[in-house]
Amino acid sequence: MTPFALTLTAGRPPVARVAPAPGELAAHRKAVDEAVAEHGALLLRGLDLPDAASAEAAARAVTDELMDEYEPFAPRAAYRPRLYSSTEWPPDQPMCMHHELSYVRQVPSRIVFACLTAPAEGGAVALADGAAVLRGLPADLVERFERHGWELRRTHNGPVGVGWQSAFGTTDPAEVERYCARNGISWVWAVDGTLRTSRVRPAVLRHPGTGERVWFNQIAFLNEWTMDPAVREYLVFEFGPEGLPFTTRCGDGSPLDRATVDLINDVYDAHTVREPWQAGDLLVVDNLRMAHSRDPYRGERRIAVALADPAPVSRS
Repeated sequence: MTPFALTLTAGRPPVARVAPAPGELAAHRKAVDEAVAEHGALLLRGLDLPDAASAEAAARAVTDELMDEYEPFAPRAAYRPRLYSSTEWPPDQPMCMHHELSYVRQVPSRIVFACLTAPAEGGAVALADGAAVLRGLPADLVERFERHGWELRRTHNGPVGVGWQSAFGTTDPAEVERYCARNGISWVWAVDGTLRTSRVRPAVLRHPGTGERVWFNQIAFLNEWTMDPAVREYLVFEFGPEGLPFTTRCGDGSPLDRATVDLINDVYDAHTVREPWQAGDLLVVDNLRMAHSRDPYRGERRIAVALADPAPVSRS
């Protein structure tokens, strides 16, 4: 029996009202875990989260272990050790659905978002159940990606994206190469110091808690067809198709067309739920099950993010 009542509304994640003090969250940990296990996510409303310190305390109360972030696809600010800002992304552009860091071998199984300042309009973290998305995708598309996995190609130190020094947390190329070798990543250094990497990862996993097969990847987010068309056109013109900051392919190396990427995002849209932010909200997400995105917004928006509880990822 949970010590708080869940509000379940169609099109929205479950919401629970809790006492303002973040220090009291630890007493609700079992109930939080049960709700997240059942629904994939839980929004805790009513907390007093005026700053990064209180957000960190709340995140630690609902997780076992906070993680450092490696290989981000876009910059973040570090509010505190292992507590970050939300990804720096143009506020007028949506961020497509994805499972955080699904291209690394040790992924956060839980993500915590803390709302320090709610935007004037928009900016919700929307969610989609990866098991439902998998069921909604065409069987032949799923079979293709389940057989081959998905490939992520990245270019570091171009005009867009994250430089390799920030992505890998070092200025030593040899350390980058050791990291890549340990993690199944191919790499090439250009004469100007630009780093290009590629890796193939599973596109479908079996959830360790529910046993369900889940569509788990960033195929339709980190793909060139989701870029602003003018930005993509400029980057391809200036640097060629191999100079894009990121793009994805099927794991057999075959490129994806816009129709395939749009189809995947349409299925995500059909299974999306969202709840507008209020200051003090704490959103706890099962990253292995639920994909998330970010809506465009207006006004100041400050969301603290904690990645937590690392888990290895293997094929379903």
